[in-house]
Order: sequence, then structure tokens, then C-alpha cells
Amino acid sequence: MDKVIEDNLDYLVRFAFFRLGDREEAEDLVHDAILKFLDLNTKDIRVAGLRLYLFRIVYNLCQDSLRSRTKRALSLECLEIPDRTEDQILDSEEAERLNAILDSIPEREAEVIRMNIIDELSFVEISHILSIPCSTAKSRFKSGIDKIRKQYFFKNNSHGRL
Repeated sequence: MDKVIEDNLDYLVRFAFFRLGDREEAEDLVHDAILKFLDLNTKDIRVAGLRLYLFRIVYNLCQDSLRSRTKRALSLECLEIPDRTEDQILDSEEAERLNAILDSIPEREAEVIRMNIIDELSFVEISHILSIPCSTAKSRFKSGIDKIRKQYFFKNNSHGRL
């Protein structure tokens, strides 16, 4: 179990970061996920299944965090913005650009694209994490990519020619 955590720690933080847009929050969330994972009785799960189970925990915690963000009503005066390093700013800008593109399509398609392209998960792994058939993961990916291509094409082809 420790090997599964060690081998996937960087991937899990990256996975959470591209959903949350904040590296510290992603690291904290992954830490919480690992604690939950360690508390589970996982002796009946194969090693490959442990990895997917851990990703599923992180995914669920990210979803919870994003839902709670929308429920919070904080004024900007209450927020303290800590100094960030140049790498953190660049990482945040990259995440914002990618999320802006993915925000233009339905969330269920965006999540599959995020998992496949950014997190480098296979469609089988995605289907396990999201609890959907593999064929559904593939069709959501294709549909989302097609929508992004159409938006990009029409945005950059303002002359009206096809």
C-alpha cells in the first residue's frame, strides 16, 4: 500500500491541482485522501485496483471542495493572498488557461479530457474512477474534443469560410 502511495503521489497532486487551481490546496487534499486510504480495509483489492481507488478518493475530495467553494460567500476583504513564487504563478496560469478551455464544454466531458490528457489516465482507469462504462468515457472524450475543435476553428476563422 505504501508503494502505491509513493509511486502515485506526484500524479495525485497534479490530478488535484488541475481541478482546484491551487497547489497548496491540492497537496492538502491529497494528504487527506491518503489518510482516508490508509484507514480503509484494502486487503481484498488488487494493487492495480488500489491505485484507482486512491484516485477515486482524490477525485471525490476535489468534487467536494469545488462544491463547497460555490457555497461559500466570502468577501474579498476577508481573503489574504499570500506571496507566491514565480513557479506557482506559472502553474496557476497554466491551470487557468486549460480550465478556461475546458469550461466551455460540459463538465462531464471536460473531466474525461482532463483525466486522459492532463493526468494521463487510460479510458479504463477513467471509467473506474468515475464509475462509468469505458465506452462512455471514450464517447465523452471524443464529444468534448470535437466541441473544443469547433469552437477554436470558428474563433480563428472569423472570415466565415469553412
